[in-house]
Amino acid sequence: MPNLLWFRDITMSDLPQVGGKNASLGEMVSRVHGVGVRVPGGFATTADAYRAFLSHGDLAARIRGELAELDTGDVRNLADVAARIRTWIEGQPFPGGLHDDIRSAYETLVAEQDHPDQVTWAVRSSATAEDLPDASFAGQQETFLNIAGIDNVLEAIRGVFASLYTDRALVYRAQRGFDVDDIAISAGVQLMVRSDIGASGVMFTIDTESGFDQVVFITSAYGLGETVVQGSVNPDEFYVYKPALRAGRPAILKRELGTKAVALRYATGTRIGDSTVLTDVDARDRERFSITDGEVEELARCAVAIEAHYLRPMDIEWARDGLDGKLYIVQARPETVVTRRDKSVLRRFVLRARGDVLASGRAVGEKIGAGPVRVMHDLTLMHLFQPGDVLVADRTDPDWEPIMKKASAIVTDSGGRTCHAAIVARELGIPAVVGTGTGTQDLADGTSVTISCAEGEDGLVYRGILDYAIDETPLGSLPEIPVALMLNVAVPDQAFTLSQLPNQGVGLARLEFIINRAIGIHPRALAEFDTLPEPLKSEVARRTAAYPSPREFFVQRVAEGVSTIAAAFAPKPVIVRMSDFKTNEYAGLLGGDLFEPHEENPMLGWRGASRYTTPSFRACFDMECEALRHVRDGMGLTNLKVMVPFVRTVSEAAAAVALLGENGLRRGENGLEVIMMCEIPSNALLADAFLDHFDGFSIGSNDLTQLTLGVDRDSSLVAGSFDERDPAVLALLEQAIEACTRRGKYIGICGQGPSDHPDLAEWLLKRGIESMSLNADALVATWLRLGAIAEKV
Repeated sequence: MPNLLWFRDITMSDLPQVGGKNASLGEMVSRVHGVGVRVPGGFATTADAYRAFLSHGDLAARIRGELAELDTGDVRNLADVAARIRTWIEGQPFPGGLHDDIRSAYETLVAEQDHPDQVTWAVRSSATAEDLPDASFAGQQETFLNIAGIDNVLEAIRGVFASLYTDRALVYRAQRGFDVDDIAISAGVQLMVRSDIGASGVMFTIDTESGFDQVVFITSAYGLGETVVQGSVNPDEFYVYKPALRAGRPAILKRELGTKAVALRYATGTRIGDSTVLTDVDARDRERFSITDGEVEELARCAVAIEAHYLRPMDIEWARDGLDGKLYIVQARPETVVTRRDKSVLRRFVLRARGDVLASGRAVGEKIGAGPVRVMHDLTLMHLFQPGDVLVADRTDPDWEPIMKKASAIVTDSGGRTCHAAIVARELGIPAVVGTGTGTQDLADGTSVTISCAEGEDGLVYRGILDYAIDETPLGSLPEIPVALMLNVAVPDQAFTLSQLPNQGVGLARLEFIINRAIGIHPRALAEFDTLPEPLKSEVARRTAAYPSPREFFVQRVAEGVSTIAAAFAPKPVIVRMSDFKTNEYAGLLGGDLFEPHEENPMLGWRGASRYTTPSFRACFDMECEALRHVRDGMGLTNLKVMVPFVRTVSEAAAAVALLGENGLRRGENGLEVIMMCEIPSNALLADAFLDHFDGFSIGSNDLTQLTLGVDRDSSLVAGSFDERDPAVLALLEQAIEACTRRGKYIGICGQGPSDHPDLAEWLLKRGIESMSLNADALVATWLRLGAIAEKV
């Protein structure tokens, strides 16, 4: 075997000689390059060359002797032994043949460049046991960036060889049963991409939290990618929908702006230790996305091509060159955490109580953990960390792994969901909240806390030890039932996870939840931005700076939320209810006090369809329609159905449907169905007249009950009279169901009544209800109960 191989000649079959990372790089250069995936060229030293290097001067025997009696649990002895071995390696001369081969290959690489005096090199580590299904070796060995000159390259290669013997690498291998002779290492010398003046990041061809496999998850920040991998920056995040991408349609499901406070740039030196420097990012750049939508989709296409080649989900590092503007893939490895999960049982962590939120950030995993806080500013205090403590740190790197393995949860100030802390937390199966900003300041040492990553994308740190449950759902073992059970989805964050529950789609997704959570600004303040007074105008401009305009901010953010839910459940139907804010709720949004009147009884006031037909709100309704039209007609998610809420009169129904049509959402066009929320007694009493304008009803039993009985369901004084089973309510339900059934139109119910009252569920089954839409926590129990009822019916 030669001392080195060129990437263009390497395939995955060479893994025993060049390790997982370099074998994958070679595979992409030699076999994937032709489908639009750019990979910088270079060469890799071989395992045989590494072993020859160690055998020179009997270094291998000395290393073996040092490790023979090593106790990796003795931290001080471990550090001494590891440091001694690294010093030996860093001082070891290269055998003559290896030295000459590296020099010759380097000279060849330099000669191939158009501007040889301007290029530098990445010297990457690649262990021969890397990226195996049960051992990722992520971050265990070193990579050196912006290295120039043959002497510096040779020094970096020795540094790569020596990094096989860091404290963390020795512990990692010992815990996984690898003998010293089991592992060799390859150094890859690869052309640097000028992402120091561009951008870089990590992407997965699967959602890293839920395992949903129809998306590409991309993170991005300015500068070299080490900041994203190491967790020293909170990156931008993007989700791209694979089916839309393949169809050539707009495919970005979601954009999330990161703070991107720092960037790793080139320094003046080009040798180990002085080749890169961390710099602050300009405030204006922090407020915009680090890559364009076009670049996001190009990256996703690369990711899909790589996944198709490897036939498995992949973890990929990428970089955008700030000089030529092109995107490059610099590493790819199999995803080794989500793909190993047991898919026969779905486990959901459910918090039963809540307390004060002490800190928040990005949720990693979907679990809940608890314990005493242990704030760690550096590893000199490692001996104080006890099993079950909650690790709180600015960020982590592989040196932290010995104590991370003892933690019940992890909290970091910086980092995104592809940083080191996030990757290790997933491998360990513990929750982590990353990118809190000030967690090390907000959480006092010794304080008992509960870490919840089970509430969507926001990870929350609660004061105290809170009660929680673990719901287990055996998938595929539920009984057949004569009704479609659908889900109420409150926020898009949980859509990928909830879609894995047994379901027949989404019966209710509320647009106001998306507006409140993802926008937080009154829609008129966005539609009428130029007329806003200061300082409101400046604040709206700041919040919307990453988007083309304030209006486009609203349209894109609504489209992102809706498309995420529609994609998660496709091709099953997803019924999205147009906004149904009440005046007091709209007033709570930024700028809302300028546009909302005061009403004594907002529950019965200006809400639902009556808003849509009011001239002052027309522009806001138009923005909602534009977002939904983009999801259906642009992205191709035609499983989306539109629902109109709180329609008081038949004339109001006709006007609302006409407005939808004027905005390109015409009933029947491109398969669009428009549903009406049946929640006012008039809707049931005049069911046929309303159904002339709609494709069916979704019964909102909560509002229907309170309006039929005149009961404010939020008032404890009369709450005892609230009952969906009251004969008056049942009479209206029967009229609505009968009318829809007779006319062959959709009829479902999206209140909690069927899950709260088995007798009501049985009553509805007997009358032919088509679907019941429930909150996730009631789905399985209701399914089992309906199975038993169906046997009787």
